[in-house]
Amino acid sequence: MEVIFLGTGTSQGVPMIACDCAVCTSTDSRNHRTRASIHVVMDGLHVQVDAAPEFRLQCMREDIREMEFFILTHGHADHIAGMDDLRRFCDLKGGEAMTVYATEEGMGRVLAMFPYAIAEHPIAKGYAAFKLIDMPARLELPQGTIESTLLPHGGLNTLGLVFTEASSGRKFVYYTDNKRLTSEAIALARGAEAVVLDGLRPEPHPSHMSIPEALAVAREIGAAQTWLTHLTHLSDHAGTEAGLPSGVRLAYDGLRLKL
Repeated sequence: MEVIFLGTGTSQGVPMIACDCAVCTSTDSRNHRTRASIHVVMDGLHVQVDAAPEFRLQCMREDIREMEFFILTHGHADHIAGMDDLRRFCDLKGGEAMTVYATEEGMGRVLAMFPYAIAEHPIAKGYAAFKLIDMPARLELPQGTIESTLLPHGGLNTLGLVFTEASSGRKFVYYTDNKRLTSEAIALARGAEAVVLDGLRPEPHPSHMSIPEALAVAREIGAAQTWLTHLTHLSDHAGTEAGLPSGVRLAYDGLRLKL
């Protein structure tokens, strides 16, 4: 299994507009964060999770050329705004609609933002088309399974995702954009080779886990590798990572995990 981090930043991105702080002006490329999304390759199956506003540029930077289907964790702008650029992958699929798995909230947001794309096929070559499907608790595929669990995130729930590859049995967990994890989410995450957690900033936030909160959850799960994502400009990569416990690191744009 390979996981490609297309973006690891917040809704504002880093560098932020009109900010001259040490992180926003840093020459460390790991501090340059586009909005959070990942691309998972599981026994040759390409799955995209979320589409940030920079999605097109992320795909070009990481040379993403395939996608079997798309999963939307929730309908906030920093995770959905790039979905129009899925049009290229509809072309690459021979003019088929892109299957989009989401929650009821997520599907409602897609309908509101992209009404022209809700169709079995694109209206013309070069257009997007989306086939919306409610994300099941367990999606069984020849290449493995993708389990989902709801995570509290302010006034809505996001999709937490657990990928298990058929050939290797390796498990990968992606829990972005949440204030806490349910007991079900923690149980699903145990035994994973790598876990990704929302670790917005050092200070508390009403709808995201802070770094101290994420570290407490990481200890409870006990994965060999834990990566923090959805980072603001309040966390310098090198300085913050130097203070993290063994086994916990900050994700960065372009990071590739091979599990």
